[in-house]
Amino acid sequence: MDRASHLGQRGLMFDARLRPLIDPPLNAAGRALAAMGVSANALTLAGLLIGLGAAFAAAHGQFLAALAFILANRVLDGLDGAVARVRGPSALGGYFDIVADFAFYVSIPVGFGIYASENTLPALVLTASFVLTGVSFLAFAVIAAERGETTEAHGSKSFFYSTGLAEGAETIAVFAAMCLFPHWFGVIAYGYAALCALTVIQRSALAIRTFR
Repeated sequence: MDRASHLGQRGLMFDARLRPLIDPPLNAAGRALAAMGVSANALTLAGLLIGLGAAFAAAHGQFLAALAFILANRVLDGLDGAVARVRGPSALGGYFDIVADFAFYVSIPVGFGIYASENTLPALVLTASFVLTGVSFLAFAVIAAERGETTEAHGSKSFFYSTGLAEGAETIAVFAAMCLFPHWFGVIAYGYAALCALTVIQRSALAIRTFR
């Protein structure tokens, strides 16, 4: 295991620990879909459209529908990776996957911000924290790729996946809490924005130790 992978795994929360539970059924479904001719990119696009549908539902106060769309988005996100593992990962697929993920993540607070004016400021703060987290994630991935670093803490990826306090599973849990308790959106958004800021600090510390 390379140094970046070892250091990154010290910061793991739920995502990597869920892998042994979710990967076997996802991989089985991925093999079936690949055999049917379904492409990973098609699943990525379908997941993105459903994820944007979740934001649309939240913007119109349909929070249980938004929650259902959010969960469906995550299922499709897992399936596109499973199909890619069968057919072989591609650089274009990795690009689409990252763009779709971040488009989905930022759309949810935007939806809540549209729903109620009192949500506007916390939605902006949370969206900004997602941008900073994403920038730190992608910057780490670019430099790690240049150095030949690898990790499979989150399964096989077409890019280096550096870990942090605020990752996919934590974000979905927060989105679910927002849908179930929409009147607490501001408190939840500010709290998770703080966790995102800590993730940026953690990843920056990892970069200093790894790339120095």
